[in-house]
Amino acid sequence: MPIAIYGHPFSSYTQKVLIALHENGTPYELRTVWPENEDTAEWLRRWPIRKFPMLLEDGQHVVETSIVIEYLQLKHPGPVRLIPAEPMEALQVRFLDRFFDLHVMNAMQHAVDGALTGDATKRKDGLDLAIQKLDRSYAWLEGHLAGKTWASGDAFTMADCAAAPSLFYADWTHRIPESCPNLRAYRARLLARPSFARAVDNARPFRKLFPLGAPDRD
Repeated sequence: MPIAIYGHPFSSYTQKVLIALHENGTPYELRTVWPENEDTAEWLRRWPIRKFPMLLEDGQHVVETSIVIEYLQLKHPGPVRLIPAEPMEALQVRFLDRFFDLHVMNAMQHAVDGALTGDATKRKDGLDLAIQKLDRSYAWLEGHLAGKTWASGDAFTMADCAAAPSLFYADWTHRIPESCPNLRAYRARLLARPSFARAVDNARPFRKLFPLGAPDRD
């Protein structure tokens, strides 16, 4: 049986894992976590922390996106090696993976969480905090990406799996400024990558779920 992924197509962290699967053509079945869905009960039984995605294979589950991608490379290696074999190169990829999760996606999440409260003050405070954090991250990434095709250089890696949904939703929340041409071009390359384009297209029906209002682009 194919790998089962418990998550949601509009979820950034679910997309991060789906990109890794798409890159190597690894067969999988997406089991959508949604209220009153029978797959949700199985997910909660196995992972009461209530964070997705979760990978299930041969009765064993794997959680946390970076660990899931490492698992996939060990168990289902393909033509695209997402974590380099050379230890120092792998360390750089793991750092960048953490950077995009912690300093882009989690920064953006402040705005989303504030909007989900329905409280105007909390919405503004969350957005203000997100903008502060994202501006710092954008500035660092602009310098880091100079002369690079992908996050760590010429090869597409786990760091790019993290970057794609992070920058996709971050730009919806706080537009990457024209003063960051390297970062804007990098986001465009990610959107054109077939593995991410597939994830974006599959999530289109759910754009109304974005609490800040999805822009009419991408």
